[in-house]
Amino acid sequence: MSLEAIRYSPRLADSKPSLTILDQLRLPHESVYVNVSTAEEAHRAIASMTVRGAPAIAIVAALALAVELVNQESSFTDADAARSFVTSKLAYLVTSRPTAVNLSDAARKLTALVSNIPDGPAKSVIDAYVESAERMLVADVSDNKAIGSNGVEWAKLHVSPTDPFAMLTICNTGSLATAGYGTALGIIRSVHSAGLLQHVYALETRPYNQGSRLTAYEMVHDKLPATLITDSMASVLLKMHPEIKMVVVGADRVARNGDTANKIGTYQLSIVAKFHGVKFVVAAPTTSIDLNTPSGNEIVIEQRKPIEMLTVRGPVFSDSTGEVDIANVQTVHIAAPGIDVWNPAFDVAPADLIDAIVTEKGVAEKDSNGKFDLVKFF
Repeated sequence: MSLEAIRYSPRLADSKPSLTILDQLRLPHESVYVNVSTAEEAHRAIASMTVRGAPAIAIVAALALAVELVNQESSFTDADAARSFVTSKLAYLVTSRPTAVNLSDAARKLTALVSNIPDGPAKSVIDAYVESAERMLVADVSDNKAIGSNGVEWAKLHVSPTDPFAMLTICNTGSLATAGYGTALGIIRSVHSAGLLQHVYALETRPYNQGSRLTAYEMVHDKLPATLITDSMASVLLKMHPEIKMVVVGADRVARNGDTANKIGTYQLSIVAKFHGVKFVVAAPTTSIDLNTPSGNEIVIEQRKPIEMLTVRGPVFSDSTGEVDIANVQTVHIAAPGIDVWNPAFDVAPADLIDAIVTEKGVAEKDSNGKFDLVKFF
């Protein structure tokens, strides 16, 4: 059974919708779900990375507003009042994290949806919005499984048709980053299901440790043959382990030319993979593709708070007993006081270093001129 980052109960005739999300700041030691019922609560959850992953934050934002709309239905006088409320709240939600395009894409589509609803009762706007937001949740799971299927078929053609091989990934791109199954981790799951996964290596993904806290958590849960490494070990790992044939990463935004913004450390992985002759593959739903952004040069890179690099947080570990005291959570300062910090959350892997971009609609590969054609997916 896949892990659930998002639990949503749809609106029924006799009940209102509800949304809870897995607090990823408490993972891997505690699995705690928190209620999200307003746009403001969703904004805080996304900005604090209580929920993270480009597909997941878009869905949480959309569904939280759906819950809020239904709960406040009686306060809207007409369709125009509901429409104005939706438009302003969606614009506000987009400010929670700027780099991931899925959120702005969902907001744009939902804004267009309500803008085209004729004047009349507020219920017409609310019903249309809620139904569309709920479809996004269902579609994300099916899209992720299609990405996994397309990815394993590409791997059979370009990596190995029958002999198991090892893989390398960064950050978390699984069930915890999506509505379920995952994008890059979804491909890894599909390769494993096909009997082709020899081993998978996960980078810890400093400074927020999504690899060690979340991806490792999912791999242990799924019983995948996996090993955790530090980010600085990737180069020597590929040198010493030629059985690693494929690096697969997620995407927070893919520019029109194929340049891909993803978790910090992805750019250096693309360079290292190229040097060692290892396939470098991006897994991205089409909602992560931004045709309005020509190249990676135009992607706004989110800068995170310095404190994330200066401290680590977790339950106390006993050297003598080897036990973890989950009731005793501490934050520890690990850097020299007064040191300056640069903390970009993402970097951009150039299209030149990417072998394939796997989407739910198919796989994009470079043409004879070395260019990706992503327009074909739209």
